[in-house]
Amino acid sequence: MNDLKKRAIKIHQTLLTAFGEPIWRNPLPAVDELVSTILSQNTNDVNRDRAFEALRARFPTWEAVRDAKEKEVIDAIRVAGLANQKGPRMQQVLRAITEERGSLDLQFLADLPIEEARAWLTKFNGVGPKTAAIVLCFSLGRPAFPVDTHVYRVTGRLGLRPEKMNVEQAHPYLESVFPPETYYAAHLNIIRLGREVCHARKPNCPQCPVNTLCDYKDKTQ
Repeated sequence: MNDLKKRAIKIHQTLLTAFGEPIWRNPLPAVDELVSTILSQNTNDVNRDRAFEALRARFPTWEAVRDAKEKEVIDAIRVAGLANQKGPRMQQVLRAITEERGSLDLQFLADLPIEEARAWLTKFNGVGPKTAAIVLCFSLGRPAFPVDTHVYRVTGRLGLRPEKMNVEQAHPYLESVFPPETYYAAHLNIIRLGREVCHARKPNCPQCPVNTLCDYKDKTQ
């Protein structure tokens, strides 16, 4: 095992000691998670959830969302922001899945080799590596490591990925650094670290549980 992998495991174990074993909110079926993650782009969790609930209240099924008038979907999700982009994108993805599979059921992805499942999801416009990884990891229990803005920032500061690596490249890279059995907890605890301690503008380094494992050049005292 190389030094970077050892360091990743040490950071993961230290965060488990500090934060405990994290639990994702109630796992959603894969199509629900896919829609929720599309809604989450460029907004916070509160507005994502409000938009998701508004969509479920207005339409009885995902088939009804898929077949609805574009304006009705846009109006339902307006609270999530960028509704004019997210509404049509969501409907296009739901239509494309139906065309390919005959129904809106993604459970088959649980049985595909992980790279095939990832490639199948990311071929749809609007489904990037993060969205695919969230659906695979949290809905289907597959070994995928989602990289959101917090994970990207914190792993860069901790030296767990090359500084200039982009977000897309960070997905497979971090999957190679962390052991698959740690993906779920490591992802969630790194997000928590980013939200509560390792802030974008003023990281609270003195309160950081992994301070001694961090090489961030602008570390605060």
